[in-house]
Amino acid sequence: MTGVLEPEPAVAAELFGDRVELARAYTAALAQHGEKRGLIGPLELPRLWTRHILNSAIAAPLFPAGGIAGDVGSGAGLPGLVLAIARPDVRWVLIEPMERRVAWLEEQVGALGLENVDVERARAEEAGRYEGVLDAVTARAVSALRTLIPWTAPLARDGGELILLKGHNAPAEIEAAQKQIRKFKLSDVRVEVLGEGVLAEETRVVRALVRA
Repeated sequence: MTGVLEPEPAVAAELFGDRVELARAYTAALAQHGEKRGLIGPLELPRLWTRHILNSAIAAPLFPAGGIAGDVGSGAGLPGLVLAIARPDVRWVLIEPMERRVAWLEEQVGALGLENVDVERARAEEAGRYEGVLDAVTARAVSALRTLIPWTAPLARDGGELILLKGHNAPAEIEAAQKQIRKFKLSDVRVEVLGEGVLAEETRVVRALVRA
């Protein structure tokens, strides 16, 4: 493995509360096995907490209590597993097409004892049983917004929400996705910046309401 795992930032305990030990266990497992299993790149260890774990966890309060949320293209479990640790009051569906990543997700769900998680091996457009069902749909580092909207919006119920973790280009991505925003009847499309003054790297989230 390349590099040394970043020390846990103090804010991790604040974001995860009494679930921080689960977050530590997941982070340690990802650090140990992530590169070898093709889940993270070789340069990610020195910024694993900052760039990946906390970047995902900061969005946890946005999801509706008691709801069902989907993570499209869950991969290593970013953000889905992190959010499932932080929000045990939400039911999470991790949608991932690649068998080796599905195996990793299922291993982690078992190892961490996460009873609020289902893993679905499917492409988003093939996850038909969740179509129009989910209260919220998220994704991180999957694709540009104009590609991501057709994958995520159909899974949300009428009045559900897209909560998509994006980078600095989020406003430009919204501009480039106007056709898809209209086609899938998204409203109140906006960028929210999370973690200002709390995280070393802020998180940008594109939020939108979905209407049937």
